[in-house]
Amino acid sequence: MEQRVSLITLGVADVAAAREFYAALGWHGREVEETVFFQAGGLGVVLWGREKLAADGRLEDAGADGFGGVALAHNARSREEVDAIVAAAEAAGATITKAAEETFYGGYAAYFTDLDGHVWEIAHNPSFTIADDGSLQLPF
Repeated sequence: MEQRVSLITLGVADVAAAREFYAALGWHGREVEETVFFQAGGLGVVLWGREKLAADGRLEDAGADGFGGVALAHNARSREEVDAIVAAAEAAGATITKAAEETFYGGYAAYFTDLDGHVWEIAHNPSFTIADDGSLQLPF
Protein backbone atom coordinates (compact mmCIF):
# COMPACT_ATOMS: atom_id res chain seq x y z
CA MET A 1 0.00 0.00 0.00
CA GLU A 2 1.31 3.44 -0.90
CA GLN A 3 1.94 5.85 1.97
CA ARG A 4 -0.96 8.24 1.33
CA VAL A 5 -4.56 8.97 2.26
CA SER A 6 -7.11 9.48 -0.53
CA LEU A 7 -10.39 10.15 1.29
CA ILE A 8 -11.50 10.95 4.80
CA THR A 9 -15.16 10.08 5.38
CA LEU A 10 -16.96 11.75 8.26
CA GLY A 11 -20.07 9.96 9.48
CA VAL A 12 -22.65 12.64 10.26
CA ALA A 13 -26.14 12.69 11.75
CA ASP A 14 -27.51 15.18 9.19
CA VAL A 15 -25.72 15.50 5.84
CA ALA A 16 -27.46 18.78 4.94
CA ALA A 17 -26.60 20.42 8.28
CA ALA A 18 -23.01 19.20 8.07
CA ARG A 19 -22.73 20.58 4.52
CA GLU A 20 -24.01 23.96 5.72
CA PHE A 21 -21.46 23.94 8.55
CA TYR A 22 -18.53 23.33 6.20
CA ALA A 23 -19.93 25.82 3.66
CA ALA A 24 -19.87 28.44 6.43
CA LEU A 25 -16.13 27.75 6.71
CA GLY A 26 -15.73 28.43 2.99
CA TRP A 27 -15.72 24.83 1.75
CA HIS A 28 -17.39 24.11 -1.58
CA GLY A 29 -18.80 20.61 -1.95
CA ARG A 30 -20.72 18.57 -4.44
CA GLU A 31 -23.59 16.30 -3.45
CA VAL A 32 -23.46 12.84 -4.99
CA GLU A 33 -25.89 10.07 -4.00
CA GLU A 34 -26.62 11.28 -0.46
CA THR A 35 -23.00 12.22 0.25
CA VAL A 36 -21.11 15.48 -0.07
CA PHE A 37 -17.59 15.49 -1.50
CA PHE A 38 -15.05 18.26 -0.86
CA GLN A 39 -11.70 18.54 -2.61
CA ALA A 40 -9.25 19.22 0.22
CA GLY A 41 -5.81 19.73 -1.25
CA GLY A 42 -4.63 16.39 -2.58
CA LEU A 43 -7.36 14.36 -0.90
CA GLY A 44 -11.11 14.33 -0.53
CA VAL A 45 -13.32 14.76 2.51
CA VAL A 46 -16.73 13.10 2.35
CA LEU A 47 -19.80 13.69 4.51
CA TRP A 48 -22.01 10.60 4.71
CA GLY A 49 -24.80 9.54 7.01
CA ARG A 50 -23.27 7.87 10.05
CA GLU A 51 -25.66 4.89 9.91
CA LYS A 52 -24.94 4.34 6.21
CA LEU A 53 -21.19 4.53 6.77
CA ALA A 54 -21.41 1.95 9.56
CA ALA A 55 -23.58 -0.34 7.45
CA ASP A 56 -21.24 -0.05 4.47
CA GLY A 57 -18.30 -1.19 6.58
CA ARG A 58 -20.40 -3.85 8.34
CA LEU A 59 -19.65 -2.09 11.60
CA GLU A 60 -21.83 -1.80 14.64
CA ASP A 61 -22.30 1.89 15.39
CA ALA A 62 -22.05 2.18 19.14
CA GLY A 63 -23.52 5.65 18.80
CA ALA A 64 -20.89 6.90 21.21
CA ASP A 65 -20.07 10.55 20.92
CA GLY A 66 -16.94 12.18 22.23
CA PHE A 67 -13.29 11.89 21.48
CA GLY A 68 -12.53 8.82 19.40
CA GLY A 69 -8.76 9.14 19.28
CA VAL A 70 -8.61 10.97 15.92
CA ALA A 71 -8.16 14.65 15.13
CA LEU A 72 -8.22 16.25 11.70
CA ALA A 73 -5.78 19.12 11.29
CA HIS A 74 -5.68 22.21 9.11
CA ASN A 75 -2.32 23.96 9.06
CA ALA A 76 -2.71 27.69 8.53
CA ARG A 77 -0.19 30.06 7.01
CA SER A 78 -0.28 32.48 9.97
CA ARG A 79 -1.50 33.00 13.51
CA GLU A 80 -4.05 35.48 12.18
CA GLU A 81 -5.44 32.80 9.87
CA VAL A 82 -5.82 30.45 12.85
CA ASP A 83 -7.85 33.11 14.67
CA ALA A 84 -10.02 33.80 11.61
CA ILE A 85 -10.78 30.12 11.00
CA VAL A 86 -11.65 29.49 14.65
CA ALA A 87 -13.96 32.53 14.69
CA ALA A 88 -15.71 31.33 11.52
CA ALA A 89 -16.09 27.81 12.96
CA GLU A 90 -17.59 29.15 16.17
CA ALA A 91 -20.01 31.35 14.21
CA ALA A 92 -21.04 28.27 12.19
CA GLY A 93 -21.87 26.30 15.36
CA ALA A 94 -18.58 24.64 16.29
CA THR A 95 -17.67 24.05 19.91
CA ILE A 96 -14.28 25.54 20.71
CA THR A 97 -12.55 23.02 22.95
CA LYS A 98 -9.24 24.88 23.20
CA ALA A 99 -8.83 28.56 22.38
CA ALA A 100 -5.82 29.47 20.26
CA GLU A 101 -2.62 29.64 22.23
CA GLU A 102 1.15 29.21 21.93
CA THR A 103 2.29 25.60 21.50
CA PHE A 104 5.27 23.67 22.82
CA TYR A 105 6.78 23.58 19.29
CA GLY A 106 6.77 27.37 18.85
CA GLY A 107 3.51 27.50 16.95
CA TYR A 108 -0.04 28.59 17.64
CA ALA A 109 -3.08 26.29 17.70
CA ALA A 110 -6.72 25.83 18.68
CA TYR A 111 -9.19 22.94 18.64
CA PHE A 112 -12.88 22.74 17.88
CA THR A 113 -15.50 20.08 17.24
CA ASP A 114 -17.93 20.26 14.34
CA LEU A 115 -21.67 19.60 14.63
CA ASP A 116 -21.07 15.84 14.93
CA GLY A 117 -18.16 16.03 17.35
CA HIS A 118 -15.38 15.52 14.79
CA VAL A 119 -12.26 17.11 16.25
CA TRP A 120 -10.34 19.70 14.25
CA GLU A 121 -7.00 21.25 15.14
CA ILE A 122 -6.26 24.58 13.48
CA ALA A 123 -2.56 25.31 13.77
CA HIS A 124 0.24 27.49 12.52
CA ASN A 125 3.57 25.68 12.69
CA PRO A 126 6.42 27.89 11.51
CA SER A 127 8.50 24.76 10.76
CA PHE A 128 6.03 23.49 8.14
CA THR A 129 5.86 24.83 4.61
CA ILE A 130 2.46 25.16 2.98
CA ALA A 131 2.68 25.24 -0.81
CA ASP A 132 0.51 27.48 -2.96
CA ASP A 133 -1.82 24.53 -3.62
CA GLY A 134 -2.27 24.01 0.14
CA SER A 135 -0.15 20.87 0.37
CA LEU A 136 1.95 20.44 3.48
CA GLN A 137 5.67 19.85 3.20
CA LEU A 138 7.16 18.31 6.33
CA PRO A 139 10.66 19.55 7.22
CA PHE A 140 12.12 16.08 7.75
